[in-house]
Amino acid sequence: PFIVNIIHSVKGYHSKTIHFLNVAFDSSGDSLLAGDHQGNIYVFDLNGNRFNLVQRTMQACTALAFNLHRKTEFLVALADYSIKCFDTETKELVSWMKGHDSSVSSISVHGSGRYAITTSTDTAQLWDLDTFQRKRKLNVRQSVGIQKVFFLPLSNTILSCFKDNSVFAWEFDTLHCKYRLPTPVEGSVLLYKVFAVTRDGQIFVAGGKSNHLHLWCLQTKQLKRIIQMPAKVRAVRHLEFLPDSFDGGSNQVLGVLSQDNIMRFINIETCKLLFYIGSHEEGISTAAVSSNGRYIASVMENGSLNLYSVQALVQEGNKPPPPMFKVKDWSKCTSEENKQAMRVTSGRSEWPWKSKGSKIQTRLLKLQVNSSLENKENELPGGLNKKRLQALLKGFGEYPAKYRMFVWRSLLQLPENHLAFSSLIDKGTHSAFVNIQNEYPIKSRKLLRVLQRTLSALAHWSDIFAETPYIPLLAFPFVKLFQNNQLICFEVVATVVVNFCQHWFEYFPNPPVNVLSMMENVLAHHDKELLQHLIKYKVTSQVYAWPLLETLFSEVLTREEWLKVFDNIFSNHPSYFLMIAVAYIICSRAPLLHCNQTADFEYFFHHRNNLDINVVIKKAYHLMEATPLDTHPQRVLDDFIPLTKGQYPVFNKYPTFVVDYQTQERERIRQDEIEYLRERQLAHELEAKAQERKAEDEAWYRKQELLREAEEQRRKMLLEEEEKLAEQKQRLAAVKRELKVKELQFLDASRRRFLKYQQDQRQMELKRLDDEIARKASMREQETAATVQDVEVRRLELESQRQLFEQHLIKDQEAVTKEVKEEVDAHRRKVDLEDHLVQRLMEIEREEKQKVAEENLTKAEQKRVDTDWRLQALHKLRHDDQNREKHYEEIAKILHDNRVKEAELLKTMREAGGKKWEEVRQKKAQLEEEQKAAAAADEHRKQFLEDRMNDALELAEKLQREDGYFGEGIDNTVLLCHVGMKHSATEYKPSVQY
Repeated sequence: PFIVNIIHSVKGYHSKTIHFLNVAFDSSGDSLLAGDHQGNIYVFDLNGNRFNLVQRTMQACTALAFNLHRKTEFLVALADYSIKCFDTETKELVSWMKGHDSSVSSISVHGSGRYAITTSTDTAQLWDLDTFQRKRKLNVRQSVGIQKVFFLPLSNTILSCFKDNSVFAWEFDTLHCKYRLPTPVEGSVLLYKVFAVTRDGQIFVAGGKSNHLHLWCLQTKQLKRIIQMPAKVRAVRHLEFLPDSFDGGSNQVLGVLSQDNIMRFINIETCKLLFYIGSHEEGISTAAVSSNGRYIASVMENGSLNLYSVQALVQEGNKPPPPMFKVKDWSKCTSEENKQAMRVTSGRSEWPWKSKGSKIQTRLLKLQVNSSLENKENELPGGLNKKRLQALLKGFGEYPAKYRMFVWRSLLQLPENHLAFSSLIDKGTHSAFVNIQNEYPIKSRKLLRVLQRTLSALAHWSDIFAETPYIPLLAFPFVKLFQNNQLICFEVVATVVVNFCQHWFEYFPNPPVNVLSMMENVLAHHDKELLQHLIKYKVTSQVYAWPLLETLFSEVLTREEWLKVFDNIFSNHPSYFLMIAVAYIICSRAPLLHCNQTADFEYFFHHRNNLDINVVIKKAYHLMEATPLDTHPQRVLDDFIPLTKGQYPVFNKYPTFVVDYQTQERERIRQDEIEYLRERQLAHELEAKAQERKAEDEAWYRKQELLREAEEQRRKMLLEEEEKLAEQKQRLAAVKRELKVKELQFLDASRRRFLKYQQDQRQMELKRLDDEIARKASMREQETAATVQDVEVRRLELESQRQLFEQHLIKDQEAVTKEVKEEVDAHRRKVDLEDHLVQRLMEIEREEKQKVAEENLTKAEQKRVDTDWRLQALHKLRHDDQNREKHYEEIAKILHDNRVKEAELLKTMREAGGKKWEEVRQKKAQLEEEQKAAAAADEHRKQFLEDRMNDALELAEKLQREDGYFGEGIDNTVLLCHVGMKHSATEYKPSVQY
């Protein structure tokens, strides 16, 4: 039931078959690598249904690995004990690794694809697949021997298995021993030869020259189960777990290749045979399972290669005769009653997740999926875990120096975009960094070239970096650190700029005042005294914080301290970078509090200081935890975002108009310089031509002089006229010569004057532009000052208006309060008088009735009492009249004052304008209604009292008729009271007018 059977045969006089020896799948499971005993390496594309011969090594291969970091590369172990790395696309040799003294039996590749372990009988070696250098070597005594050393899947643990059945687990980063599996159970004679581990690294299976399989739980380090194969299985030659995309890595199906060349696939939980491949006639030599669990590739005993479909094998349900399995569960107790054995026959082929007992497994699967989702953000591309790295960092304070670069590349998740970086490098040196050696004279020419290339690549990536003056300071530490790998250097600097320099360029060309303000807020929260000291001496954050940020602490830290600091920065949120700068300032508070000069502060933050960097790092972690959310930089800064793969992201988080303007200005200045140089060269050429012309003229004059002398010698006998003519010609030539010289001088002076004029014009234009800029700046400052003054005047006007309005309100409130108080007092006095009169009437009636009832018995006594009472009543009335007169005078005075204040109030309200008149009219109407209501109430009370007085008078007249003397006294008393009451009622009339 295989998909395809591959046979490599050579036809000729003696036809023969070339045997395949090893096979390996790639990380995707869609490509197959196979090698034969002649050294031919083939790649089979299972999706494209084609194959390709990628290498001829001319010697047999002993092991293959096709799951490297670079997908087109593979490792092959050869018969000469060497390991070679080839590329399937270019078919070229990438590296040649030597170091083994015996045949390499296995190659194990780390989950990241960057490291590999090769194992032979006497040694195991750890290789770095980026540099192809050997990192570690495991040597053992010859009497012990190594069976296999391999990486546990999805972890940083190395498992080493020796021939004495000992199994050790090692930490990959430090190579410290994590644990050792205990000795197998007593009575077991199984010697471990072959091994397999589930994808989640929890179950470890070992087998050997026995029909027993030992299942170990690596989490508890205990032997979980012993599976006994049928009696026909006498030895196990190969073990392979069958992965599935739905089991969460806890593989349940195990392939067991025995000495009878049949590979049986069993369920390690239900102990049922699912299917098998191979037979006694067509036996299997070795096999490999694809990572996606879809294919099984087996190398047959006859040298051919079979490819099986797992789905077809399950559906067809081929199986051997029903075997018997014995399963023994082992716990911590080794007593017989804790041992469990059961006998299971093979049934219908079924997957473990389709069995009846699949509920528990489904629940475990969900838990694993959830945990994988929760830890997804902590998984790094190098197979590392961020939380584990942070725990390691907190424990040791720094990463190991040998693995620091690898850890950094994993933490920063560098994409290694070779093509994109090559395109940036191919653009050449950027014009902004052509003369960088003048500004940064570096002794090492190599370091200077790497710095120039890195800065040019950054400038070609984004224009802002060509204009940023501090970008060389920021990039230089990484350039010095990664000078042998320019791609990594560029991507590290770019990642630092994108993530740890967030919001730095929003105020370009000024420093990032927003970031500095966040740092100042954190410093104010944690050390207000130090901040007040800095403010006192006018030391801003651009003095005490910006030098640390723009140089990335390279000026104030040594190399070891700097590496330790950036171990912590790369392992935390980008806000930790700002926190460690604040921590450096706080930890330096003692020397800073003694500084009182600005130059001292500047010197302090530009030079190394005696400071324990471990204390600074711990302080930064404390600030990360103790800073409140409203001032924490983490609220503003985004989480870490790695560079994108393939192409680098667009970086435009800066004011483009400023950068464009500076670029245009630089280009204009460069063009002016070129024009100036061209004109200077032209002037030099003209001057040279003038000198050449002058030399030619002088030579010509010399020739003329010689000719003239010759003519004089030959014509001595000429006439005097000819001599005069010759003299005239000589004078004419001299004049012409002088004119020519003057003409050349004039031309030269004119040219120089024109050049000076052009230069002066340019200087005047620049000066005019500077004056225009200064004038606009001063106008802007004047406008700002005038606006501030206008705002201040407006504020004063509003303040005065508010105070005036408050005074008016206070006056109005006082007037109304007095009026209400007067009305209340008047009303209270009126009520008291009325109550007094009513009480008097009640007493009069009661006394009259009593006197009428007892007049015959107490006449004499009554006369005396009446006389005393009359005298007392008259005295009280007189005293009450005096008090009332005084009270009326006070009321009259208060009313007069009220009228004066009301007049002032009317005047003030009249000045306030017509806005208040409607309110005044409403208040006046309301007051009149209240006065009418009060008058009606007073009239009603007056009528009531008059009625009661009339009743009293009628009663008095009736009593008078019955007894004249007693009636006369009562009449006088009542009459007196009545007159007093009327007098009071007449005089007490409250008057409130507006």
